[in-house]
Amino acid sequence: MTLSLPPGSPVADLPWVITIGSLGDDEDWEPVVCGPYERGHALALAQAVVADEELMAVVEPLLPLADADAIREEIELSRAAVAGDEPDEDPDWEQEHVRPGPAPSAGEVKAGFARIAARLTAG
Repeated sequence: MTLSLPPGSPVADLPWVITIGSLGDDEDWEPVVCGPYERGHALALAQAVVADEELMAVVEPLLPLADADAIREEIELSRAAVAGDEPDEDPDWEQEHVRPGPAPSAGEVKAGFARIAARLTAG
């Protein structure tokens, strides 16, 4: 599952994380959180990991907020956004089907790390 983005969304350029957990209640283990990745790499890696497993992957953007005030502001925006929604409903989240393909290589992922670092430390 991932956030459905409109074409050209600036959120796509943020770093993304993958949370992988059990699909059902049969297993009792802590989810694994991996990243940051570029969005395309995160989607492909999540797909590769859960393709043949009884696992669920959530791919979501990581917000590089620089201080406590920015974090508090984001929390307030999040709270305000769901204030009118029905419980357990979030219209922005839906399962995005990714065409199965090869997961990125370690070299490709490391190059993505360098691009993410450059974006986070620029200006």
